[in-house]
Amino acid sequence: MKMKTLANAIQKGGQGKTMTTCHLAFDGARRGLRVVVIDLDPQGNASYTLEAHACGLFASQMFDDSPDLVLSFFADRDNSGITLIHNDDRLANIEKLDLEDAATLLRTHVEALSQYFDVCLIDTPPFLSNVMASALLSADFVMSPVELEPYSLQGMEKMVAVIQNLREANPTLQFIGMLPNRYNVKIPRHVENMAILRDAYADLVMPFDIRQRDSIAEALGNQIPVWEIKKTAARDATKEICVMTQYVFEKMEVIQ
Repeated sequence: MKMKTLANAIQKGGQGKTMTTCHLAFDGARRGLRVVVIDLDPQGNASYTLEAHACGLFASQMFDDSPDLVLSFFADRDNSGITLIHNDDRLANIEKLDLEDAATLLRTHVEALSQYFDVCLIDTPPFLSNVMASALLSADFVMSPVELEPYSLQGMEKMVAVIQNLREANPTLQFIGMLPNRYNVKIPRHVENMAILRDAYADLVMPFDIRQRDSIAEALGNQIPVWEIKKTAARDATKEICVMTQYVFEKMEVIQ
């Protein structure tokens, strides 16, 4: 099976990119997939949650002009389960590069990862940059978690435009869709904004949502998936997360 690469991207922080990335990684690993996570977000939340799976390679090195970089790290390593390529402060230097050069370097290393992994997940910064654009130019798929708040919807509108523009340079990039996240049906503006989102984007919105649940944040803080939280309250969250991971992996064609 050829490795499939998914970027999580939206031009707004706090939307659930890290939650989605980490749970896709956890679920992929329990399905027996070899999953590599590249944390390109300067906040490094995915690197915190997946810290136990760090391999010693840093995300900024994925932009180095080192042809044998991936080979040297992974050729003699057991790459089963989850492998984390940790975020680091040197990612800020990528903005000094020409976008085409940055994207070419990242894409070359991502392609090299395909020898060792089945799925590559990229967590991106919450703003348009060389780093985010390079991730989208290196990915096969992109998805966008979005909260049902006015600023979030504005960020989603910008993200759709960015994806459309970058598909000219990466025509194989497929938009899996928007994931409504932290949805609270008791908040009228959430209900109204959900209707606005589905009306404006129709099939681009995933046909389910993730509700506002403390157990998800608790799981990420404890560096475990939500299905390992031993509380009754975590059951509904687990069901919602598993619907999401099943849907995304089917769209990526890494499971049947």
